[in-house]
Amino acid sequence: MIRFLQTPGPIKKIVLGGILLVICVMMVITLIPGGGFLNDMFGGSVTQSGILAKVGNQEVTLLEVSEQARLMGRQQFKGNIPPALMPYLMQRAAQGMITQKALVYEADRMGLGVSDEELRAYLHQGQMGQMIFPGGNFIGQQAYQDFIQNQFNMGVQQFEQEVKAEIAQRKLMALVNGAVSVSDKDVAEQVQKQGVKVKFDYAVLTLDDVKRQIKPTDAELKAFYEQNKQQYANSIPEKRKARYIVIDTAKLAEKVSVSQAQLQQYYNQHQDEYRIPETVTVRHILIKTPAPDADGKIDQKGVEAARTKADDIAKQLKSGANFADLAKKNSEDPGSAENGGLLPPLTRGRTVPEFEQAAFTTPVGQTTGIIRTSYGFHIIHVEGKQQARLKPLEEVKLQIEPLLKQQQVAGEAQKLADSVQALARKAGLDKAASEKGLLIITTDFISQTDPLPGVGNAKDLESALFTAKKNDPPGTAPTSQGYAIYQVTDIQPPQTPTFEQIKAQVEQQFKQQRAQALLAQKTQELSDRAHAAHDLKKAAKELGATVKTSDLVDSNAQVPEIGPMNGAAAVAFSMKPGEISGPLQGGPNGVVLSVLEAQKPSPEEVKQNWDKAKETLLDQKRTEFEGLYVQGLRDRLEKEGKIKINKAEMERLSSLSEGT
Repeated sequence: MIRFLQTPGPIKKIVLGGILLVICVMMVITLIPGGGFLNDMFGGSVTQSGILAKVGNQEVTLLEVSEQARLMGRQQFKGNIPPALMPYLMQRAAQGMITQKALVYEADRMGLGVSDEELRAYLHQGQMGQMIFPGGNFIGQQAYQDFIQNQFNMGVQQFEQEVKAEIAQRKLMALVNGAVSVSDKDVAEQVQKQGVKVKFDYAVLTLDDVKRQIKPTDAELKAFYEQNKQQYANSIPEKRKARYIVIDTAKLAEKVSVSQAQLQQYYNQHQDEYRIPETVTVRHILIKTPAPDADGKIDQKGVEAARTKADDIAKQLKSGANFADLAKKNSEDPGSAENGGLLPPLTRGRTVPEFEQAAFTTPVGQTTGIIRTSYGFHIIHVEGKQQARLKPLEEVKLQIEPLLKQQQVAGEAQKLADSVQALARKAGLDKAASEKGLLIITTDFISQTDPLPGVGNAKDLESALFTAKKNDPPGTAPTSQGYAIYQVTDIQPPQTPTFEQIKAQVEQQFKQQRAQALLAQKTQELSDRAHAAHDLKKAAKELGATVKTSDLVDSNAQVPEIGPMNGAAAVAFSMKPGEISGPLQGGPNGVVLSVLEAQKPSPEEVKQNWDKAKETLLDQKRTEFEGLYVQGLRDRLEKEGKIKINKAEMERLSSLSEGT
């Protein structure tokens, strides 16, 4: 599962989307008092090194937990995981993996097994279905194996086991959620809460206005600089001077040509790349049959109804009806119906055997009878066929020639770079550049992030320049243009800037810090004065705040200079007309508001928003109920000895860090 979750791309989210639910539940559980990670209620023990726990016969290993913790850290911190947080992430990852395996164990115990038919139906869904069953047709076993290996770095058997475990967990959580309900009274209260609209005056003090009032003296700025000097330490980065000879592959390419013999040799060695497989282009009409239910049973009445519909379409076709028109009207394959049932050209092994056999054996222009597959009933019309063939050299010559030229240029550039470096180490850069007729570039002091003269942004060369020592023998580094043979001539170490050098930066930081404190103080004063005088506008005038009036808004609205109404300003929805708020934070601004009008939802709005409010409450209750269920499951399995903890290994987690 760890390797699966580490796989890049969106597919893993589609296949194991339900695991996010389990993770959310786990996060709730870890916050429940008494549900801590290292409690004393474990119903057994494990002592094997590297094994943190066992759930049934499933192991939770330290390696798996470490990989999962790093994955969590990379997702949360975009790759820069603070080492101090790794013990916490390790504990959360271990907790999550034990909980997940506990759910799989319980699903198996309750007989919530997953059949191959259920797995197939699941893999037909969403983007995964589009990848594995494009146009409703299987891509073929070999392509399927390659796809799973490339996307998830695992074999088909392991992948399908992981997906079945996920489906089983979904079944278990569906049973758990089946008992969740909300009363009409609770829904009515939620609708009222969500549907209130308010109109209000609001006084705004902006951070920029407050900042403009701050006029620090040089003495204050110098004191601030000294107080915060540590943050400026070595903030002027290391700089270096260098000289390098540039080898430009574009100039070498002008002198390189590709012979007919070279083209023929490459073509002979790579003929498999230019073979066009046999293809068939078809239209089809699909009438789906019901998928198996949770017990693996198939609705035979539904199958018969589908067959009757397919028979009727076949009769219409025999009577001369247009195939494309009938496909648009009747086909249940969403990928092709709009195009009159037309599928992309098919190669062998890309679809289920029954469909493939009919498509490749039916002559062009003819229509098959009704074909039964695992998807339902198909009727296929063959539009055209392409026999397998080998593209001749003349047809692919323009593809091959640039490849061969690029290879030759790369070889010539490498050979020239090696020659120039050898000569430069023996006689110096100037002599080497002169003898080879190449340009030598001399830089001023540059930092590692500065563009390099003559080559622009060249990370490999920049890295080499800032790794080498002063006057080291010339080295070679690749650039986007080719190569550079370089030598570092001077190094300026990192420096701490003087006050004069960064006075402007210090002044900005001083003003920002003071302005934040002063804004909070002035907003509090604005609120106090408004409450004392029972008049927001009067208090705003005295303190120079701007007063504005909102529209009649709900909790989804955005108000200028305040921002979203579901933030700090949400307090307005619980206030009565005439009431004045305390100090609020509206983005970078300080805000005080006074409610003018509060409007409850109309009966029509209550009716309109009832389902949404009900679903919101159900989601909240499901999350709470799932948390309690999973915690109870953990406790029970621990007491029964089905979850066994290696206490010694668990205790090690608190000392683990990114470097372990």
